Amino acid sequence: MNIKLSAFIPVGNLSEYKLHLACWNGDEQPLDVFVRSRDDWKGWNSWRGNRDDFTRQYILSFINFYHEENLWLFGGVFEVLERNKERNKVRLLEQHQELIGRLLVSFDRPQGWRGRAFNLESAYHNLIVSELLKDTYSGETFCGYENINHDFHRLEMIFKNNKQDWRAALENIKGIYVITDKNNGKKYVGSAYGVSGIWSRWACYLGTGHGWNDELTKLIKQEGIEYARNNFRISLLEYRSMKTDDNIIKERESYWKEVLLSRGQYGYNKN
Repeated sequence: MNIKLSAFIPVGNLSEYKLHLACWNGDEQPLDVFVRSRDDWKGWNSWRGNRDDFTRQYILSFINFYHEENLWLFGGVFEVLERNKERNKVRLLEQHQELIGRLLVSFDRPQGWRGRAFNLESAYHNLIVSELLKDTYSGETFCGYENINHDFHRLEMIFKNNKQDWRAALENIKGIYVITDKNNGKKYVGSAYGVSGIWSRWACYLGTGHGWNDELTKLIKQEGIEYARNNFRISLLEYRSMKTDDNIIKERESYWKEVLLSRGQYGYNKN
């Protein structure tokens, strides 16, 4: 039997509420924003813009849980205190704060629903509880070595929050990886060996944007780390145990440079 949202978050007068379905804005995923900064997430609920979406006193907010289809993570109940030209003044209410970042609901937007804000009465009874997470969501769980193909900004949040499942998996392997620049298609093939492991090597990239590689350093020095956040994707090509001889890793790195043509005009590798 389905459990409706009303069992967890009862609302008296639906006409006082707007439903906020926060999703990709062309620049960032709100789920990543939520993990990065609660203040930044609050800003998503205060932004007014030309459309003036939040015309009612209260906002019931959900965040697109983009890893899974039609799932939304509860982001809190906000009250609009003051309406301004570009950004309203809002406050997060105390009610239901224990559910923020934990309550997942299932909701399939009806055909024709566009934008982010809707009258709550049009959807309230169709919001179905999917799961109550044990802890507040702090980033995606480790996906398996074969499935690491992540945009820079997604991995940045995982490393910033020191996700232990990711760290445990990545700090105990050597391997070869590729960084793809989605803006121009160029690739950089690198490797992690010695005692550092993939975790340590990638932490350097995610902290600097370039990992101190010559060509990437030039690019990020010119464009800034936002370029990496907006354009870089990191994929794991091969992984080996820490017992693997470093020379094998170096040989495999050279192999992948040849396969992906990452030297010269097609990539960022210099040798």
